[in-house]
Amino acid sequence: MNAAIVPFIRFTSLAVIAALSFLSPVNAQVIKLPSNPDQAQPIDPNDPNNLRPTAPNGTLLSIEGGKRLMNEASSAVGSQNYPTAAKKLQEARQVFNQLSNFYQDLNSSFSGIDNRISDSLRKKALETAQMRDESTYQLALVHRAQNQPELAVPLLVQIIRSQNPTRDLGKKAYQQLFELGFVDSPYPRAGGTSSPPPRQGSSSSSSPKK
Repeated sequence: MNAAIVPFIRFTSLAVIAALSFLSPVNAQVIKLPSNPDQAQPIDPNDPNNLRPTAPNGTLLSIEGGKRLMNEASSAVGSQNYPTAAKKLQEARQVFNQLSNFYQDLNSSFSGIDNRISDSLRKKALETAQMRDESTYQLALVHRAQNQPELAVPLLVQIIRSQNPTRDLGKKAYQQLFELGFVDSPYPRAGGTSSPPPRQGSSSSSSPKK
C-alpha cells in the first residue's frame, strides 16, 4: 500500500509545481501605483532640469508662480493659518532663489558676448533676488507669530547679508532681530547718526546666491 501512495504523492507534487510555473508570470506583473501627484515636492536649486510644477494646477517654475504662492500665503496669514502660510512662503522662497540663480548664470554666460541680453538677465536676477528676500522676510514674521524665534533669526540674518543693513528691507530685518533680543543696539541709531557707507561688494547690483 505504501508503494502505491509514494508515486501518487510524487505525481501530485509535480502537478502542483507545473501549475505554479504557469501562474508565476502573471503574478510577476505587479503594477506600481504612482505617488500622489498633488504632493508638494521640494525644489533642488542645484538641478537645472527641475521644472516640475510648484502647485497642483500645473504652473511651471516662474515669477508668476512665485507671486501666486505669496498671495496664497497672505490669505493664509489673514485666516491665521500659519502652518500653511509658512509652507507657501518656503515654496515661494525656493522658486525665487532658483530663478535668481538661473538668471545670474545666464548673465555670466552672455557677459561680453551680448551686453543687451546680459543687462536684461542681470535685472531679472536682481528682481527675483529681491522677491526671494521679501518672501524670506514674510516667512520670518510667520515664525515669529508661531513663537519660533529659532527659525526666524537665521532667515533675518540672511536678509541683512543679502540686502545690506542700510537698505529698507535690511533695516526691517535688523529691527526684528532687535525686538527679539538677538542684538542689543538699535539701527539706525537715534539722534540722526549718519549711516556708514555700504560695504564693498554689497551694492544694489549684487545678488549673492544662497
